[in-house]
Amino acid sequence: MNRFRRIIEWNVFGVCTWIGEKFGISTSTIRKYFIYVSFLTMGSPLLIYFFIAFWMNLRQSIWFNKRNPVRY
Repeated sequence: MNRFRRIIEWNVFGVCTWIGEKFGISTSTIRKYFIYVSFLTMGSPLLIYFFIAFWMNLRQSIWFNKRNPVRY
């Protein structure tokens, strides 16, 4: 089970981990509440999740392009 959990944590976007680090909340708690809210609202938090994942990816891409010495 731990192997499966590590695979999931490394291959998903990392939004829950980022939120947990930002606010000092346990990642498992955030994931649990995200699942509960998704079931209660018929999946509408998925839009927020994908928006945050897109934003994190865009920010990481911009940061990498700024810091890449090979490009200059």
